[in-house]
Amino acid sequence: MLQQLGILDTLVLIALLLLLPVCSLLAMKKSNSEDYFLAGRSLRWWAVAGSVFGTNINASHLIGMLGIGYSVGFAQSHYELLAVPAILILCYVFLPTYRKLRVFTLSQYLEHRYNSHARLVYSILMILLILVQLVAAFYIGSRTLLFLFRGTGFALEYWQGIAMIGLMSCSYTMFGGMNSVVIADTMQTVMMLAAGLLVAYFTFSQPEIGGFFGLLDLEKQQVLSEQRMHLYLPANHPDLPWSGAFTGLIVLHFFYWTTNQYLVQRVLAAKTDTDAKIGIIASGFLKLMIPFFSVACGVAAGYLFKIRLAGITVLPDDAFLHLVQTVVPTGYGLTGLILAGLTAATFSSVDSMMNSVSTLLTLDVYQKYLNPQASERQMIRFGRLAVLGMVALSAVLALLTYDPASAGNFFLSVSSRGSYFTQGVVAAFFVGIVWRKANPKAAVVTMLAAPVFAFAVEYFYNNFLGGSPAVQNLFGAKLNFLHRVFLTMVFAVLLHIGLSRLWRSASENTGELILSTAPVWLLRQAGLFAGIQFFLLLPVWLGWLLPAQVAAAAGLLSLGLFVWHIRLGPGFSGWRHCLRDDRLYAGILTGVTVFLLYYFV
Repeated sequence: MLQQLGILDTLVLIALLLLLPVCSLLAMKKSNSEDYFLAGRSLRWWAVAGSVFGTNINASHLIGMLGIGYSVGFAQSHYELLAVPAILILCYVFLPTYRKLRVFTLSQYLEHRYNSHARLVYSILMILLILVQLVAAFYIGSRTLLFLFRGTGFALEYWQGIAMIGLMSCSYTMFGGMNSVVIADTMQTVMMLAAGLLVAYFTFSQPEIGGFFGLLDLEKQQVLSEQRMHLYLPANHPDLPWSGAFTGLIVLHFFYWTTNQYLVQRVLAAKTDTDAKIGIIASGFLKLMIPFFSVACGVAAGYLFKIRLAGITVLPDDAFLHLVQTVVPTGYGLTGLILAGLTAATFSSVDSMMNSVSTLLTLDVYQKYLNPQASERQMIRFGRLAVLGMVALSAVLALLTYDPASAGNFFLSVSSRGSYFTQGVVAAFFVGIVWRKANPKAAVVTMLAAPVFAFAVEYFYNNFLGGSPAVQNLFGAKLNFLHRVFLTMVFAVLLHIGLSRLWRSASENTGELILSTAPVWLLRQAGLFAGIQFFLLLPVWLGWLLPAQVAAAAGLLSLGLFVWHIRLGPGFSGWRHCLRDDRLYAGILTGVTVFLLYYFV
């Protein structure tokens, strides 16, 4: 692709890619362990938002999610929209406890809540999960670089792309710690947003598309089975069933946003509770942009490729880069900016995961078991070695386990592979924080048993139950991983509760560190929210109204619940008070999400 770049495009690309490690290394401090692992707990809300978004959004979103929009449709947007409930749970249920304890890792919270065995099991599971995610990030990043430099004098092989990502990320993560990672994440966020929005602008501006509403008009001209701008696919859909989206996917979001070390670590580093909450909510607003500049853009690409690239097979994971070649003019620096954002996206999440796995290995293995009297200098040195070791292992596994010529949907593949390890963790956290009698041994057994159950239920369904025609009509011949996640979650919660009752002992820690007030108003709001949705959905179900006709009312009433709660709260002194309350912005985020869930039925 570089042979198509003008001088200005090339200069922009090189300058931005050099700016990333340089600025990150300049932010490096002479640090103690709190500086190295948590940036001295000094992050303001905008830094939290940028770091969280940069951690959450990476090449798999710019490339993988656009590819799924291209091959499957707008239903992929559930991965962004349904994160909002988990964001609210993090802000108002878990965050107050995490920050009150001033923990470095969520495993330390589990030790406070349960015991040291729960801490160790969580650390092992998280390290395994981060390893899976890192290997996948190296794969999609290297594949992107292969396509980017194909046909030029700088053409790369798959292993060289992996080496470039590892060296680039290590250059600031090893030496600068979280402070450098946060700077990198924030810069990557700006570059990724610029790249995604520019590609979307040029795609929707094409005469064959005629803008976003032109895309919707194109959709109306297709038969229903060929339309892609719908959120809800049948329950037996092999990739994105609606029933799995509202069950298993929400469970995955609960894990990712509330119990996942490498995302929550950014929130733990915030300067104040308000900075933490506003930062998380702001990242939620940024996520709501992705369905439009990534997923819907992929749907538009499908129409465009049928005309411009007729007869050429475009793989889903290559759709983004083909789109850049097709719609973006060269010679103005725009292509260089887009490619810089795309390349930065290959490093995004990698640096955050490396920083978090370093934190887990240093605090939960090295300091806990190997050297309890470790000095600040020794801990930082071990953390740097942990980064280096994890990068080397991930790079080798990426070479051995992924095929760079794969034609599948990468994003869904990675989501499925990582989802075996998470439901037991979610059960341990959620049961432990809402039920004082949750037992430590039960939490440990649940976290270990859930992955075994996940593999077992999938094997049983695919080899026995899925052969039934009645079951196939409902949920498909193969068990979708989102359905498997939900079944495993139900099993994990029931197991945790059952074992806690069986092993109840007054001598064991039964959870002194339990939230007692924060969830109350949220549960009340959830009940009112459910009641409103019932009365709105009833006329839709009866056929009196279309979902799009009640979308605005659903969104405004959802926002109204939060405003009503602020006004009833203590100390309310007018609308200026409301504007300073994080719950107003949580309400706006909820209202917009609900509107979209209705409008794109």
